[in-house]
Amino acid sequence: MTKIEVAHGATLKPITRLASERLGIEAGQLEPYGHFKAKLSLEYLSELKPRPGSKLVLVSAMTPTPAGEGKTTVTIGLGDALNRIGKSAMICLREPSLGPCFGMKGGGAGGGRTQVAPMEEINLHFTGDFHSISLAHNLLAAMVDNHIHHQNRLDFDLRRVSWKRVVDVNDRALRKIVVGLGGSANSYPREDGFDILLPLR
Repeated sequence: MTKIEVAHGATLKPITRLASERLGIEAGQLEPYGHFKAKLSLEYLSELKPRPGSKLVLVSAMTPTPAGEGKTTVTIGLGDALNRIGKSAMICLREPSLGPCFGMKGGGAGGGRTQVAPMEEINLHFTGDFHSISLAHNLLAAMVDNHIHHQNRLDFDLRRVSWKRVVDVNDRALRKIVVGLGGSANSYPREDGFDILLPLR
């Protein structure tokens, strides 16, 4: 059974019901994205009081492997186990990778029966935040280049432009590139590159 077949075989609860039953969060505090995903209101978070005795567990790794290190799988399993023994546990995951959608590695949605669902929706575009952030970031990069092209009144040092554009996949061919080829209409030639988009949560 493939990872995506496992994800499709899961019976999902509506996010509003799950938030209410498990965490006491009412529907009005959620911004739904379909039936199974939602953002939590910032106002609700700001009203939460400190909870003495609560703990934060960070799951990390430092040696990447072709199949991934298993951070997401461990985190999901840990959250499930704590809830199973009566603790009130919630997990927070970084934006996932596209691996599972192409039949490769667990990606950011976990693997096997330890994954976040709906897996393909989470791995493809999620709530649209990635696109919004990358567009805004790349617009600033274009503005810098256009400013330099049109007289450079702020006197930017062409050798020190460090605001790279971003893409949301690890595209090795774009890490170090040369831009601005093709004459003066296409800006000025320089070494540049792309960073991987990682929105802060």
